[in-house]
Amino acid sequence: MGPTASGKTGVAVELVQRLPMEIISVDSALVYRGMDIGTAKPDASTLSRAPHHLINILNPTEAYSAAAFRHNALRLMHDITQRGKIPLLVGGTMLYFRALRFGLSELPQADSSVRATLEEQAASLGWPAMHAELAQIDPKTAARLNPNDSQRIQRALEIYRLTGQPMSALFKQETGSKLPYRILPIALIPSERSVLHQRIALRFKQMLEQGLIEELRGLRQRYKLHSDLPSMRCVGYRQAWQFMEGGISEAELLDKGIAATRQLAKRQLTWLRSMPDNISFDCLSDNLLECICAVLQSH
Repeated sequence: MGPTASGKTGVAVELVQRLPMEIISVDSALVYRGMDIGTAKPDASTLSRAPHHLINILNPTEAYSAAAFRHNALRLMHDITQRGKIPLLVGGTMLYFRALRFGLSELPQADSSVRATLEEQAASLGWPAMHAELAQIDPKTAARLNPNDSQRIQRALEIYRLTGQPMSALFKQETGSKLPYRILPIALIPSERSVLHQRIALRFKQMLEQGLIEELRGLRQRYKLHSDLPSMRCVGYRQAWQFMEGGISEAELLDKGIAATRQLAKRQLTWLRSMPDNISFDCLSDNLLECICAVLQSH
C-alpha cells in the first residue's frame, strides 16, 4: 500500500521476480480498459514480467465497487494459493483494502428523494459547501474525500440523513467476515513529503507529454462517456475533460492535475495513518527492496 507515485508497482514487480507471488491490483482506476496513460498503468513489458490480476476488466462506461473488488480478490487469492503461490495485493485504493480485510458494513440502499434533495442543495451551494457540511457531521469521511467528489460526498450525506449516523461509524460495524489468510500489511510512506510532490509533478507532466489528452479523445470517440462517470472522475481524466471542454487552459490543466494528485496522495496517507498494524517503509530509501525482503523473510 502507499500513496500515488510512491513506487508500489516497481517494488511489486521486483518482488515477483524473487518470490513465488502473483499480483492482484488494488486500484479503482486500473480496472478500466484504454485508460493507460492517466492511470500510470504498467506497460506491456512490465506486465509480461509480472502479470497483474484485476486490470483492464471493465469498459470506462461501467462502474466498479468495493464489494465487487472484495468478491474478485477473494476468488483470486484462493486460486493463487491453490497454485502454491502468495497473493501480493498492490495499489492505492485504501477503501478496497479495508473492504477486503474487514468486510463491508451494512449501508442503506440509495434513496431517490434524499438524493434529489442533496442535488438541489448542491446546485445552489456547490459541492465544496456540501463537503463542508459533511466535515461537520463526519470529519473522518470528509478528510479522505475531495471537496468536488460529488458522488462520494452525496453518498456520505445520504447515509447520515437516512441513518442519523456518520458513514465512518457504520464502517466500524464490521461484518465479522474474517480472511482465512495471514496478512502482512506493508505501507510505503515518504520520509519527505516534498520529494513525493516532486515525483507527482514530474509524473503528471510526463502523462501530458505521453498523450493523456489524445488518449481521452480516443476514449470519447469509442465510448458514450460523460463527466459524471466514475472512470471520468479519476484524477487526471477529470482535469483533461475540463480542458477538452474549454473550461480550463493548458497551463491550468497542468496545475490542477498536479494539485488534484497531491490531494489524492494526502487522502491516501490519511487512510494509512489510520491502520496501526502496518509495517511502514520509507519509499524514498535507496535500499527499499532489500528492507522489504528482509521483513518478508523474517515472517
